[in-house]
Amino acid sequence: MTQQGVRWTTDQVLALAPDVPSRKAGSRLGVAGPWSEAGSSGEGTVWGLCKGSGSKPYQTVVDIADATGAAGPAYKCSCPSRKFPCKHALGLLLLWATADGAVPDGQRQPPDWADEWLAGRRKRADAKGTSDAAPASPPADPEAVRRRAERRAERVTAGATELEQRLADLLRGGIASAEQTGYGLWEETAARMVDAQAPGLAARVRELGTIPSSGPGWPVRMLEECALLHLLDQGWLHREQLPDALAATVRSRMGLPTRAEGPAVRDRWLVLAQYDMADSKLTTRRIWLHGAESGRTALLLSYGAAGRAPALALPVGLALDAELTAYPGAGQLRADLGEQFGAPAPATSRPPGIRTEEAASRYGGVLREDPWLDSWPVTLSEVIPTPDATPDTDGWQLADADGSAALPITPSAASRPGLWRLVALSGGAPVTVFGECGHQGFTPLTAWPRGAGEAVALC
Repeated sequence: MTQQGVRWTTDQVLALAPDVPSRKAGSRLGVAGPWSEAGSSGEGTVWGLCKGSGSKPYQTVVDIADATGAAGPAYKCSCPSRKFPCKHALGLLLLWATADGAVPDGQRQPPDWADEWLAGRRKRADAKGTSDAAPASPPADPEAVRRRAERRAERVTAGATELEQRLADLLRGGIASAEQTGYGLWEETAARMVDAQAPGLAARVRELGTIPSSGPGWPVRMLEECALLHLLDQGWLHREQLPDALAATVRSRMGLPTRAEGPAVRDRWLVLAQYDMADSKLTTRRIWLHGAESGRTALLLSYGAAGRAPALALPVGLALDAELTAYPGAGQLRADLGEQFGAPAPATSRPPGIRTEEAASRYGGVLREDPWLDSWPVTLSEVIPTPDATPDTDGWQLADADGSAALPITPSAASRPGLWRLVALSGGAPVTVFGECGHQGFTPLTAWPRGAGEAVALC
């Protein structure tokens, strides 16, 4: 994750935090006071002792550039926390990122307790490499695989048919009736979709159940979501009649597992954005990449159990020489990270941008291929964050520098601290902004100042 002599920024370190409390606690430990015997090998290892409430300090070590070539750093701390990275690992990395001499670089060898853990990691990495080189196990029986797929398809079809009946009952009774039935009925319907092995339908049903009484205009939003659910159901029930790419998209939206396929694309991939979405059971990390030569945009997904950060971590502002393999489906940008040809390094370029009108047009175009798409990644060039001039609103927008057009910033993004970071970065001057453009507006994720300057994460 680093090259010798190159240290991360504070934003890059905080992007590794599993949650907001860990980010705050780690920030408090990112000062020299509680640390002793801190050091760095200059080759991707940082260690130190952190004074805690007990008599013995916590032993903390971070392997940033691990020998396996994996994308994420590894952490070891003697504290009892079950979060990865813990606040001590975050604090140590923040102290190291300041480059003020508090963590000497390459001054000495790691202490025995850190060296022992690192040696164990190298040994396991070598063992894994040997295991990977061993002959692969015999492939599964194709006939058994086909029968399992058919049984699951039958369950999904039964779930889609049941959901169609539920939607028909709702429309016959009137959208207003959803306000009286409450959320419980939708949660029960979602559970039925889980039983039918259609997690994609279950997620959309749960979202549908949150719409009634959610504010002015909720019946319209309810009808829109019902229409999208009906379209997805019909797409599944008539999937044999769809083009292959659209049929693959329908299977993906239903929640059926798919695998990355096709030729791997090697490029120098710029990390555009990284952010997490969490619920009570799972943390999903979304990482957007842009290929410097191919011009392609790709999405990496990584998952972690509740309270644990996903393993894959690529802080904004880095670039990596690697291969990506895309998933099938029309309008799909998800890819798998393959072989990496060197450690990520600070990016020296930024993606090309477009105007706001073209961004909206691109989103509208991809909806033809994937009607269930909430947003599309775009980079806007020469835009200025300004208050929305629409009467009776307190929202914000990104306006082209010449004032010809603008995109509204989504309400959720307008309430985050990242908006004020963007406003401060702009200072009234045009900036380059990467984000997601959708039916609710534009969500800024990363920005670059006019002229030269490093990427600034906004999420």
